[in-house]
Order: sequence, then structure tokens, then C-alpha cells
Amino acid sequence: MSTVLAVAVFVVAYVFIATEKIPKMVAALAGAGVVLAFGVTGAEDAFYSHDTGIDWDVIFLLLGMMIIVGVLRRTGVFEFLAIWAAKRAQGSPLRIMVLLVLITAVASAFLDNVTTVLLIAPVTLLVCDRLDIKPTPFLIAEVLASNIGGAATLIGDPPNIIIGSRAGLSFNDFLVNMAPIVVIELVAFVLALRWFFRGSFAVDPARVADVMRLNEREAIRDRGLLVKCGVVLLAVFAGFVGHSVFHIEPSVVALLGAGVLVLISRAEPKDFLAGVEWETLLFFAGLFVMIGALVKTGVIGNLAKLAADATGGNALFAVMLILVVSTLLSGVIDNIPYVATMSPLVLALTQDIPDPGHSEALWWSLALGADFGGNMTAIGASANVVMLGIAARSGSPISFWEFTRKGAQVTLLTVLIAAPYLWLRYFVLG
Repeated sequence: MSTVLAVAVFVVAYVFIATEKIPKMVAALAGAGVVLAFGVTGAEDAFYSHDTGIDWDVIFLLLGMMIIVGVLRRTGVFEFLAIWAAKRAQGSPLRIMVLLVLITAVASAFLDNVTTVLLIAPVTLLVCDRLDIKPTPFLIAEVLASNIGGAATLIGDPPNIIIGSRAGLSFNDFLVNMAPIVVIELVAFVLALRWFFRGSFAVDPARVADVMRLNEREAIRDRGLLVKCGVVLLAVFAGFVGHSVFHIEPSVVALLGAGVLVLISRAEPKDFLAGVEWETLLFFAGLFVMIGALVKTGVIGNLAKLAADATGGNALFAVMLILVVSTLLSGVIDNIPYVATMSPLVLALTQDIPDPGHSEALWWSLALGADFGGNMTAIGASANVVMLGIAARSGSPISFWEFTRKGAQVTLLTVLIAAPYLWLRYFVLG
């Protein structure tokens, strides 16, 4: 009965989120309330369990970075970067999109995807405002690029950290095995931008001329505060990159950075709290509780086990099946609990495959499917949800289906490239 209820609540909430009949925050919190009220999951499971509860690391990472961005916005640096990017691209919307996509993808390989999105989105909104063009295609392209770029390294996407820990794979292992395919995927994505977002690159030449006459240095309003923000951000980024060495979670790093920056900037609460996406944080909380109910009742575990059992010991079939199943499931549920559930099953599967190259390919298949599958729908990855929240607050809302139409196309492209890569590298050349 609990299993049926958990599935039913998730499906109903998902329908409301997809159709946008009610705000997605309301749908997620209502769904969480139902599974809690009927005892499918309890307070211990929802608030304290690492496997079935709210991922507080994600929540507080978001909160900390939102506060930092709120203080940073007061310096005028986003206006500076917006004008700089527009001028370097000669005012061409397509070239601006390519530039921002590349910056986002590279940054996402070394920072959390959500952090990258929080930093790049304000720049994008200002560029589009200056050129009087619709920001929606640019925001969607950037978040898709963040999920692609984040797959390149151990620290680029949370599922990679889980896989690295479970499989004993190092930062260099991820760099050698994942970075090449990510570069290929990124080149293909950039080449396809004109087609994916066709009709989005018309711009008034007069607006371009106005932008080209601007002096980006004049946009900086508080150089002293900018220096303070720069020092704190460098320390935060160093904490992100070295969190496995320092044994400090990224969420703690972000909160410490936010606290220090608020203290030294003497910012008023209304200034830095105004930039916090409270609806996004509450949406995540509700979503984590509903997904936790699916994990607790065994739904996700059973689906993953069925996929593993269907391989029949065939390594290539197992790799392709894990890639496809991971892509599909990570598109509709958050990829963090999925990977956490699937990892023990993949580990067991690797022990039945004698060839070490073939068995390791199972882990790369899981990572690629989980990371690229997050692009499939608007709630497939944390960065997607955050970007939609930013877009809504800026007055340029992105609907669930508007994002998903583009995301599904990009997911299909990336998986079609990833499948032959896995086959060639680990079964033909390996």
C-alpha cells in the first residue's frame, strides 16, 4: 500500500509540476505533506536520513551561494561582464550564446553546476536586456551546458562524487575517462545551438551600436566591495575544489563564505536576502521528501535491480542498458538519490565481469547517463530548477515544457554520442 501511495503521489505531483496548473512549489510541498501524513515516510526519514531525506547539503549550498551572489550584485560586476561579453561577441546573439555556453561548461567542470548557474544567469539577463532580446534561449542553453560540462570531473556533478566514492575512482580517473567525451559532446552542442534555438538571434542593429559604445569599467559601482567579494569567492572556490582534501562539504564552504562576506561587507539583511530564491529552496525540500518515499518503499531500487538483472552477464549490453535506464530515470527524478541507489547494484555487477576494462565501463555508463539525463526535463537536475526560479523572478518565466522540449533534444544528442564512445573506447580499442 505504501509503495502504491508513494508512486501515486509522485505521479500526481509531477503532472501538476509539468502542466503548471499550480505553482511547482505548492505541488512539491503538497506531495511531501501527503506521504508524511499517511506514514509512507516519517520525520526521521525525511529530515535526518542521508538516503531518503532532504539533501540539506544541496539546500544550504544553494542558500549560501544565493547570499554571496546577492552581495556581489551590489558591486556592478555583472553589468561589467555583460557589456564585456556583448562587446567581445560584436553584439551577435549567437556568438554571445556560444561564449556564455563555453564559460558555463568549463566553470561547471570545477564548480558545482548550481553555483555556476547562479553566477552566469545575472550576466545573461543583463546582456539580453541591453540588446533587447529574449533571455529564455540563453538561460536554457547555459543550464544544459552546465550539466554537460559538470560530467567532466569528479567534483563537477554530485553523482560523480558518489560514483567515485563507491568505485574507488580518483579525480584523474574521471578526467581521463570523462573529459574526452564531454569535450566531444560540448563541440556537438555548440555546433547545434543555431538549430536548437533557431529564430532566437534577431537583434536591432541600433541596440548593438549602443552596447558597443558602452564602457564596461563604468559599470563597477563599488570597487572596494568587489575586492572583498573576489577574495571570498576565491576562498570558496578553493574550498569547492579541495573539499575532499579538507573534508569540508561544499555546503559548509558556501555558508562560511556567505557569513564572512555579509560580515565584512556590512550588508543589510534586506540587500542579501532579497536575492534568495525561497520558492526554489522549498520546492527542492518537497521534491526530496517525495523521492525519499520512492527510495524507502523500494521503487527506485527495484527498477534499478530489474535493469541490472536483465543484462544476463553481457558486459556491452549491461553498459548500454545502464546508460539508457540512467538517462531516462535521471530525467524524471533527481539523479543524486538515483545514483546512490544504483551504485551498489553496479558494484555487484562489476564483480561478475572478469575484464577490468569492461567492468569499469559500467561506472562511466552510469555517470554519463545520470549526468546527461539530468538535461531531459525541467526537474532532472538541481541546476535546471534553480535556473527556472531565476527566470521566473526576472520576469521571463520558462515553462516546464518549454525547457523539456529543448532538454529532451539535447539529451538524445548526447546519449547518441555517448553510446558509441563507450563501445569504441572500452570494447573495441580498450
